[in-house]
Amino acid sequence: MSLLRSARFPAIVLLIAAVLALVLANSPWGEAIVELKESYLGIPGVFEMSIGHWVQDGLLAIFFFIVAVELQFELTNGELNSARKALQPAIAAAGGVLIPIAVFLVFAAGSDAADGWPIPTATDIAFALGVLAVFGRGLPSGIRIFLLALAILDDIVGIVFIAVLFTNDVDLGLLALAAVVVAVFGVLSRSLDSRARVAVAITLVLLALTSWVLVYLSGVHATIAGVALGLAMAQRPALRARHALEPWANGIVLPLFAFSAALVIIPMVSPTQLSPAFWGILVALPVGKIIGISIAGWISLRIGSRRAAPHLSLLDLIAAGALGGIGFTVSLLLAELAFADEPLVRDEAMLGVLGGSAISIVLAGILVAQRARHYRRAAPDTRDERLPPPETHEGQIA
Repeated sequence: MSLLRSARFPAIVLLIAAVLALVLANSPWGEAIVELKESYLGIPGVFEMSIGHWVQDGLLAIFFFIVAVELQFELTNGELNSARKALQPAIAAAGGVLIPIAVFLVFAAGSDAADGWPIPTATDIAFALGVLAVFGRGLPSGIRIFLLALAILDDIVGIVFIAVLFTNDVDLGLLALAAVVVAVFGVLSRSLDSRARVAVAITLVLLALTSWVLVYLSGVHATIAGVALGLAMAQRPALRARHALEPWANGIVLPLFAFSAALVIIPMVSPTQLSPAFWGILVALPVGKIIGISIAGWISLRIGSRRAAPHLSLLDLIAAGALGGIGFTVSLLLAELAFADEPLVRDEAMLGVLGGSAISIVLAGILVAQRARHYRRAAPDTRDERLPPPETHEGQIA
């Protein structure tokens, strides 16, 4: 289990799952595997979804629950618990959202692919921290903290996009009922330390499943239920739940989603025939993120308090921008949602996400390794500083 809690291993598993899916999708068994993904599971006539949607809407809600718990901690006890601390990564994150959108629209404006503008705005926390762990030995903690805050803020933007942009014919009654269930879940979670904690835990699981079903039936993307539950849960049990679920999310949920999303048959066409969505995402992730995060981050370091700022150079910010270009998980989900009714454009957009993220991984590895060497030479006796693991959070508030 400890291996699945590390920063490096989950990123490697995600990469293997995506590459394996891409290879299989373009093998003689590709069409059969894609058909299997589209086959339906559930109670016929009552509640059923395709296997792909069970992964995307169901299992991925667990990942978003974990993200929401991390967000709750950072907003209350961590690196985003005051406006002063959040200002600089927030400005950098804004640049890392707006510039990729602009780059994407340079390619896609005026075409049907323009609806995909949210896709290159996301940063994959697991992948970014995995690259940082592999290549960043010796980096100061300030860079790690800045990147973590930046990635969390990017995730907030992605969550907002999913909740606001990709909802159809919302049933407000069911959504209100889901909100009531989430509120009851939050109140009851404060009783988990009582003598009846087993009964309380079982009830919480049932309430969580109920809220997920209600959110799904309401027309809002079901992963939002995971976000709401993570934010509503009392912090101490939420951190324990996060600690328990993290290996399963890293070892099963995210690899399954990466495999499902990357089951894309590569179109046998010339590059000029590829959708503008492909080219927009391919360029916006590595280039847009580097430009946006670097420029906005550089500005933020000059308008905020010098004493509050981590000591980051422009080269540090460029490396952080390359890490921010690893969109992967959330970008793949956004591509699924943006082009749900256009399978061909959706597949090409996903290829753009995989290609843009791959370019960003290579650039980030080179840039992060260079910055790490710089800091090791400057302070050869400084030990590698790691982000505190999730279980440390629990100890901090216990």
